[in-house]
Amino acid sequence: MQIGDYPAQEPLSDFGRSYQEECLRLSEGIGGAEHRYDTGHPSQGLLVFPAARPNGTVLAFMHGGGWTNGYKEMMAFLAPPLNQAGISFVSIGYRLAPEFTFPAGWLDAAKAMRWVYDHCAQFGGDPGRIFLGGHSAGAHQAALLAVRTDWLASHRLPENPVRGCLPISGTYYFTEGSGLSMRPRFLGPAGQGNEVHASPIHYLDRAPPPMLIAHGSADFPHLSKQARDMEQRIRSAGGQVERIELPGCDHLGAVYCAARTDGPWLPHALKFMAAPPERRL
Repeated sequence: MQIGDYPAQEPLSDFGRSYQEECLRLSEGIGGAEHRYDTGHPSQGLLVFPAARPNGTVLAFMHGGGWTNGYKEMMAFLAPPLNQAGISFVSIGYRLAPEFTFPAGWLDAAKAMRWVYDHCAQFGGDPGRIFLGGHSAGAHQAALLAVRTDWLASHRLPENPVRGCLPISGTYYFTEGSGLSMRPRFLGPAGQGNEVHASPIHYLDRAPPPMLIAHGSADFPHLSKQARDMEQRIRSAGGQVERIELPGCDHLGAVYCAARTDGPWLPHALKFMAAPPERRL
C-alpha cells in the first residue's frame, strides 16, 4: 500500500512527524511483499522481506507512533541488515487509537503472528524460530503478546510461537509509578482495568519467552526505568533476559541505530536469535 491509501490518522506532533518522516526516508526504495492477515481494516496487513539465503529465523516487528499513528511501511529499513544475516523480516501493521482502543491492536498482533506461523515456511522461515519485536508502542504490543498466553487457544495454537522477544524503547506498565505524563488514549475509557490488562509486567507469574530489552542511553527516563523494572521482574519469574542501553541514542535514535551494521543493537540481536533456547542468554 501507499501511505496515501490509508485512512487519515491523528494529527502528528513535531516529534511524531520527525519519527515518521525519518523512518520513511530510511525505508525509501525497500520493497516487501504485501499480505493481509485480516480484511476488516487497511492497517491489518503486513510486509514480508524474505532473506535471499534464509536460515529459518523470522523476526516480526511492529512500528511505533504512540498507538495513534504509524504504518508497517515505516520499518522496512530494518530488513536489509537482517536479510543479509539470513533472517526474514516481517513488518506488522495494526489498528490505531482513538478509533480502535485496547485490545484491538494487541488482537491484531496475535492474528498477524498466526499468519506468520502458518505461512513463514513459504519464504524460508521455520515456525519454531519466530521472534517478535517492535519499537515504542510496537515494543509494548510485542512484549504483551510474548508474556500473555490467553490468546493461544482462540488462535488454535498449541504453544506460544514467540521464540523470543526483542522490544526497543517499550512501555511495560501503565499502572502506578509508570512515569507517564498522561493516560494513553489507546487504553480506552477509564474504569475498565486496561491499565493492568495492557501491562506486560503484570503477566510475569511464570517465565516468559527469552527477551532482549533495548533502550537508548538518552531515552525517556521513565522508559529506561520501566526497562530496568521489566528486566528485574523477568529474572524474578525465572525467565531469561538481557537488557542493553544503546549509547548516545534517544527514543527515536534507538530504532534508527538498529539498522546499522556497526551499531550496538544488531550484533546483540543476531546472537540472541541464533543461540538455542537453553543457551540464548
